[in-house]
Amino acid sequence: MNDDSGRKGRPASYLRYGLLALSAFLVLSLGFALVPRESPAPAAPPFSEQARTAALAETLDLRTSSQQLADGSSGARRQLFSHTVTLLTTQARALLLPGGATAGAAAGASSAAGASGTAGPAATASSGTAPAGTATLPKLVAALSKSGKARLVHAEKADGGMARLLAAVGTAQLLQATALAQAAGTPPPALEAPTATRGNAATACSVAGPSDSSTESHDGAQSSNGAQSTRTADPSGSATLAAALNRVVRTEVETVYGYQVALTRLDGSAADQAASLLATHETLVGQAEAYTRVHCVPVPPREPGYTLGTSFLQKPAAGLASLEAGTLPVYGDLVALSDGETRRWAVASLVAAAQRTMRWGSDPGPVPGIVLDTTLLPELPEPAAPSARQTDGGAAATPAAP
Repeated sequence: MNDDSGRKGRPASYLRYGLLALSAFLVLSLGFALVPRESPAPAAPPFSEQARTAALAETLDLRTSSQQLADGSSGARRQLFSHTVTLLTTQARALLLPGGATAGAAAGASSAAGASGTAGPAATASSGTAPAGTATLPKLVAALSKSGKARLVHAEKADGGMARLLAAVGTAQLLQATALAQAAGTPPPALEAPTATRGNAATACSVAGPSDSSTESHDGAQSSNGAQSTRTADPSGSATLAAALNRVVRTEVETVYGYQVALTRLDGSAADQAASLLATHETLVGQAEAYTRVHCVPVPPREPGYTLGTSFLQKPAAGLASLEAGTLPVYGDLVALSDGETRRWAVASLVAAAQRTMRWGSDPGPVPGIVLDTTLLPELPEPAAPSARQTDGGAAATPAAP
C-alpha cells in the first residue's frame, strides 16, 4: 500500500515542479523583456566636424579674452585688441553652422573626444589652449599661436573646403598673435606651418594621385579625386586638382613678372625686400610645376608678359601687395582640392603668402584664402547681459532690459 501510494504521488510532485519551473521561466523572461537595453555609445562625429567644433570653441574663448583686454585698454592698444575681437568674431561666424548655437560648442567638442576615445581635434577645445582666468596679453598671444597651429594641423586631414577654412582661420590667428607680440615689444611666436618636401616633388608621375574625397565642404568647395586629373586642354576654370595646380603656376609666374617690373621702380629697403621675395616666387614657380607633374597634369606654358595697370607702375609697393593678396585664394583652392603632400605644401604656402601680404602693408583679412561675404554668415547669439557693466570711465552702465 505504501509503495502504491508513493508511486501515485510522484506524478503530482513532478507536475508541481514543472509548473514552478515554468512560472520561474516566465517571470525571468518577463523581467528581461522589461529591462531596457543599454543604448550604444553615440558614434564619434567625422573628423572634419570635430575639427570645426574645436576651432569654434577655441575661437570663442579667444574672442572673450580679447574683449576683456579691449575693455581694459585705451588708445592704440585698445584699437589693436578691438581689431582682434573683430577678426575672431568673423572667424567664429564662419565656423558656425547656419542656425547653430555656440553655447554647447565646448561641450560638444568634449563629448566628441570622449566618444572617439582619442585626443583628436575635439579634445583640443578643452586642453588649455584658450586663456583661463584673467586675460593678459602674453596669455592671449600664446593662446592665439597655439590655436592657429592646431587649426593648420587639422587642415591636413579635414575634408575639402573645411580644410581651407581651418587653414584660413589658423593663418590669421598666427599672424594676429605676431602683431600683438610686436605691439607688446615681445618676441613674436614662431610660425611653424605644416611642411612638405619642397622642390623634390617631381620624382614620379602619381598614377592614383590623392584619394577620392569628393565630399562637399563647409564653404561650398568640393575635394577632388586626383585620379581624374587627366590631361585636359584647359582645366583652369574647373574645380579640380588639375585646375587648382594650373592656377597656382599661372599666378606665381605672373607674380614673378610683377616683381621684375617693380624692381625697376623701387629703391632702398623696398627694393631689397622685392629682390628677396622675387627669388622666393621663382622658387615657388618651380615647386608648383613640380607638384603639377606629380599629379600627371601638364604644366601650363609661360606667357611672355602681362599687362600691369597704371596704378601698379605709379605705386609698385602697393601693386606688389595686391599681387601677394591675389595669391591667397589660389592657395586656398589648392588646400581644398588636394590632400597629402600637396596639401601640406599648399597650407605652408598659404601662411607664407599671408605673411608676404602683410610685409607690403596689406591686410590679408580674417580668413586668408577665402573670398568671404560676411553678410551671408550666421550671426553669433547674443551673450547674456550682466546686471551691471563697468564702462571705460569706471561708472556702472544701465542694465540691459530683460
